[in-house]
Amino acid sequence: MKRECVSCSTGKFLGLFMIFGLACLMLTHASKTPSVTDGLSKGLGTNEEQKVVTDVGVRFKKLLRRAPRLPPRLSGNEKVSSGIFTGKPNEHDEEKWKARQRNVKEAFTHAWSGYKKFAMGYDELLPLSMQGFDGLGGLGATVVDSLDTAMIMGLEEVVSEAGSWIESNLLERISQKGDVNLFETTIRVLGGLLSAYHLSGGDQDMNLANTGPKPTIYLEIAKNLADRLLSAFTSSPTPIPYSDVLLKNSSAHPSSNLLSSTSEVSTLQLEFNYLSAISGDPKYKTEGMKVFAHFKTLPKVEGLVPIYVRYVS
Repeated sequence: MKRECVSCSTGKFLGLFMIFGLACLMLTHASKTPSVTDGLSKGLGTNEEQKVVTDVGVRFKKLLRRAPRLPPRLSGNEKVSSGIFTGKPNEHDEEKWKARQRNVKEAFTHAWSGYKKFAMGYDELLPLSMQGFDGLGGLGATVVDSLDTAMIMGLEEVVSEAGSWIESNLLERISQKGDVNLFETTIRVLGGLLSAYHLSGGDQDMNLANTGPKPTIYLEIAKNLADRLLSAFTSSPTPIPYSDVLLKNSSAHPSSNLLSSTSEVSTLQLEFNYLSAISGDPKYKTEGMKVFAHFKTLPKVEGLVPIYVRYVS
């Protein structure tokens, strides 16, 4: 009985082994080029033979490679009922999305009203203590950061309130404030001003906003702020900008550990490039793009630079 079991298992193993061997032979001899084994044994070492070896290796890897996972596919009925993929939403879906749109606008209006009541002009509102807090340099970050959203939503009252505050207060804040973070100030304040300029029609020589200041006001304040932020680039011994800027005297200094976040310094280009495009002054783009040129010279692991880079060369 034991001998029969062993014989049966061995037979199965040999059968599988033979199938595997045949598959390898078929892969090896699929092309009409000379045998790899013959070529190697003769010591030819030509490019043709190396190509054959490479081809066989690639085929073998493809054979063993796991098939990629595909995203789930919706059935025809699901596609039609969702209305997203067909591009023709039905009446029910249209009402559903309009209701969601109203909910988002109501949430934004609620947040703005609380901020205006308890923290107007501060960077942030602390909701529990209902007090304002300048955690981003004291430039009224929430006012500037909210303006383009209000424009997109068509909330003219908010646009008027935020725009009027910017026109009356922001230039003075910029000239008086001290330490600000380059990244946060760029994406929130400089980016907010540039977005407001674009959405109000400034780059089309139009004034699309029914309320608030003229688009040129946003552009002039943006240039004033960017000129001061440029000191982070020009003060650094390398194209990697310093992390912090003293706005009132247009100076900059590095972080305490002499490191800069790769994700921060490599995302400033959007705002600085656009400012050069609409102002006609290339200096903003020039400084921003030096970062990318510098990254190309840095040592990389699998094509990537580390999470942090040093200011020093």
